[in-house]
Amino acid sequence: MASIEQTARKLDYLDEVGERLLTDEEIDFNSYSMDYEEGKKVKHADSYVDNVVSFFTDPESHSGYTLPWGDTHTDIRLRPGELSIWAGINGHGKSMVLSQVALSLQRQGARICIASMEMKPVQTMARMSRQGIGGEQPTEEVIRRFHESLDGLFLYDQQGTVQHKNMLAVVRYCREELGINHFIIDSLMKCGINGDDYNAQKNFVDKLSTYAKDTGMHIHLVCHSRKTENEFKQMGKFDIKGAGEITDMADNVFTIWRNKKKEEKVAAMKATQDEADAPDCVMRCDKQRNGEWEGKIGLWFIPRALQYVAKRTNQTIDYLG
Repeated sequence: MASIEQTARKLDYLDEVGERLLTDEEIDFNSYSMDYEEGKKVKHADSYVDNVVSFFTDPESHSGYTLPWGDTHTDIRLRPGELSIWAGINGHGKSMVLSQVALSLQRQGARICIASMEMKPVQTMARMSRQGIGGEQPTEEVIRRFHESLDGLFLYDQQGTVQHKNMLAVVRYCREELGINHFIIDSLMKCGINGDDYNAQKNFVDKLSTYAKDTGMHIHLVCHSRKTENEFKQMGKFDIKGAGEITDMADNVFTIWRNKKKEEKVAAMKATQDEADAPDCVMRCDKQRNGEWEGKIGLWFIPRALQYVAKRTNQTIDYLG
């Protein structure tokens, strides 16, 4: 460690020449930290100049991927190095929405792995097949053609609880060995952490967020809602079950709410025209750290295709092309 006299001489020198000598040669990293690799992350501002030029001259390279619905393209992006939370009440369609998002990402060239510990891969792919093909009874030929088109889609075949350390290992493997740039974890409650262990939840989400930022991977984490008195009230980020730091550390927070009051009134043939025309689902963007827009969009559900569309129409989105 430098003595007080040596430090004073160096400060005098800096005053004289007006330079910042923050280089590998000037710092004895081993004297300041046991972890030499961490010290190497301190870099001069000039080392980022090419990245900053690219940020302004080629904004698309930093803007990320879009959601399936055209009305959101200018407002919401899923950018590299981010952690997104997808939350909702049980049975309100958050996994269904995220499945369609994954299909849209794959069509944009993303490499995706879905780790759904609540559904077997065959069930996940059967749902995605209907979403991709847009039909209830696809033929064998079309199903095979659809699967052949999924160059960048992988599934983690594990149901039940997976210990959070193992989940992190799967994430790392997929990034380093398969080049995955979008990883979906469905859900936090299946990662071997007790619902009341807020510190463990916080640490796990912190590790996911850090790994995303370090590698450029976008990680999607499904969370559940706290119990409410009924399902008719739209939820927000403060209704997400678990540690408050989950949403603090996330870059994006999306909540999915199903309009069950409309469903009940339509089924009982008691819905007014306005109630019948209302969206079947509302997706809220409650946080977007690297974007300016927050708000909500209405979605309409097309049962035969298991798709959500942004306009009240029977026109499905073509993912097979």
